[in-house]
Amino acid sequence: MTIDSRQVAAGMLEAVPFARTLGIEFVEVAPEAEGGVRAVVRLPDSSATHNHIGGPHAGAMFTLGETASGAVVLAAFGQLLDRAVPLAVRAEIAYRKLAMGPVLATARLGRPAAEVTEELAAGRRPEFPVAVQIATEDGKPTSEMTVIWTLRPN
Repeated sequence: MTIDSRQVAAGMLEAVPFARTLGIEFVEVAPEAEGGVRAVVRLPDSSATHNHIGGPHAGAMFTLGETASGAVVLAAFGQLLDRAVPLAVRAEIAYRKLAMGPVLATARLGRPAAEVTEELAAGRRPEFPVAVQIATEDGKPTSEMTVIWTLRPN
């Protein structure tokens, strides 16, 4: 699988204007072993996205994680957009430690893309998880998130 990370970033920023509003940056979108996909996105440190204690607001961190998961979905299933619409079904986030400064969200596809594509081809509406870890730029984990996505047939 080849992934054009610039095309994924442009597609995400076009489809999700709120990601532009927050200044989210795309660091990497890349294939992984066994048909997996990884995306890394960054939320810069900005007073416009701070909470009452000076770190990134929980809503900004949630959006960062969801954006990273969406980049994974677009990279893995973008070739199916003429047949299906990707939709987030539900999400869960755990804020574990205080984050200060810029933060990075690393998202990974939780099922092989081929399995998901086979379900869609069989006429089913597949659901699949995308796991996200949010950490400070120096690698200290601050939050964990899982977004469950579906591909709704057109």
